[in-house]
Amino acid sequence: MSTITMEPPAPLAIESPARRAWRRLKQRKSALIALFVIVALILIAIFAPLIAPYDPTKQSWSAVRKAPSLAHWFGTDEVGRDILSRIIYGTRASLSAGVISVGIAISIGVPLGLLSGYLGGKVDAILGRITDAMLAVPFLILAIALAAFLGPSLGNAMIAIGVTATPLFIRLTRGQTLSVVKEDYIEAARAVGNPGWRIALRHILPNVMPALLVQATLTIATAIIAEASLSFLGLGQQPPAPSWGSMLNAAQRFLTNAPWMAVWPGLAIFVTVLSFNLFGDGLRDALDPRTK
Repeated sequence: MSTITMEPPAPLAIESPARRAWRRLKQRKSALIALFVIVALILIAIFAPLIAPYDPTKQSWSAVRKAPSLAHWFGTDEVGRDILSRIIYGTRASLSAGVISVGIAISIGVPLGLLSGYLGGKVDAILGRITDAMLAVPFLILAIALAAFLGPSLGNAMIAIGVTATPLFIRLTRGQTLSVVKEDYIEAARAVGNPGWRIALRHILPNVMPALLVQATLTIATAIIAEASLSFLGLGQQPPAPSWGSMLNAAQRFLTNAPWMAVWPGLAIFVTVLSFNLFGDGLRDALDPRTK
């Protein structure tokens, strides 16, 4: 009699969290399009000297407030500077302000949030009251006050926006830490003698990172609007260096005669902020373990 041999079933492939998040993100077309726009903006900012057709600060009194044409695709401003070139170079200021200010907020807010949520007690109470006091003031009002105190410049505007956004990351990190610190694997890590700093960095922080990534993406959009607002008020990027906010400030006097001066920087802010918001929403769904 012949014996039938049964082959063992093939082991199931385990999908990594990063691959699973990318697969989920690809299913959200709006988030994927937003990601491509963000990548394109980053490339524009990096290669601005190669892309811009003109010097963004060069004035030409023979081309003052010229309408869009083949020579100047987006037209010229009140002193004859090419608006397309200024939009391209302004991408650097907006993206730098968004990324650096959020980096400042994360570098301050995440450690304080970990301390507050893990230690609790008086540390949590003190940090909680400071955070509540800062959150009680509207975001943009506090950013304007700090920028005015530090002085008008792009660097000071980044610091002001970063400090203003810090309470958001303190509150988020604290809340995520309070939920993670009750898990069984944290108790097991304590039982085997791990010090507190190791538990916070090796076990708690990796589990709160998805929420922090989503919040960082959404906060970049807020920071870009804040930088444009500060530049509009003269507290951010200083002329003649190009900035979308300062371009809108200059355009408000010529809305009737040269509307293109306001349309293009406004459209650039709109597209950039919308892209970061859409990507943040898609990233939140992709990183949510409850998403099917």
